[in-house]
Amino acid sequence: MNVFKRVRDITVATLNERLEQSQDPVRMIDQFLLETRRAITEAEQLQHHVTQHTRQLKQHVDQASAMRQKREEQAMLALQAEEEELARMALQEKVMYEEKENQYTELLDQNTEALREVQLQLNTLKSEYQAVYSKREYYYARMETLRLQQQMNRRFGNAVEGTPQAFGRLEDKISDWEIEAKALRDLRNGDSYSSSSHTTNGVSLDEELERLRRKLDPDRKEE
Repeated sequence: MNVFKRVRDITVATLNERLEQSQDPVRMIDQFLLETRRAITEAEQLQHHVTQHTRQLKQHVDQASAMRQKREEQAMLALQAEEEELARMALQEKVMYEEKENQYTELLDQNTEALREVQLQLNTLKSEYQAVYSKREYYYARMETLRLQQQMNRRFGNAVEGTPQAFGRLEDKISDWEIEAKALRDLRNGDSYSSSSHTTNGVSLDEELERLRRKLDPDRKEE
């Protein structure tokens, strides 16, 4: 059957070869599923036609069988009535229906085998479709994980790379603040120490103050 010959061209084995060469496995699988779905539809239609034809053949067989039996019974009745000519006519038709029954039985057997093959191939197609669909879900999950990882790298990559530099600049700035604060603290400590001390290097602060006053006022007399 041509439909199944064409279907075998898109089997899972062929799909695996195409996946190895594909940059987008999900898209390739979707294409395979689409083709398989079409093949399943065609196979279901074929199964329907073969089933209908099988029923018709069975009806022909049953009708021929019934007429064969009827003509044989009529021939027996004709012989019992000593109507030999009628018996011959009945037997002639009985032989004709018997031949017809045999012919249709042969066709029915062939068609029954064909229907069995269609059903087997259809079940195989459906099983392959389900198996590939499950694999498609797995590949889609992998591709989505990869896409999200790439998105995260684009979003946070630069920020992560620039973080050490940013902390380095902040460290320098804080160090400057600490140096400035220490200098002010040392200056305050020095003023406090000077104001509480009466001498510096052996010189009286009062003498130094008096010297500055005389410098400012030359007419000032020494006390």
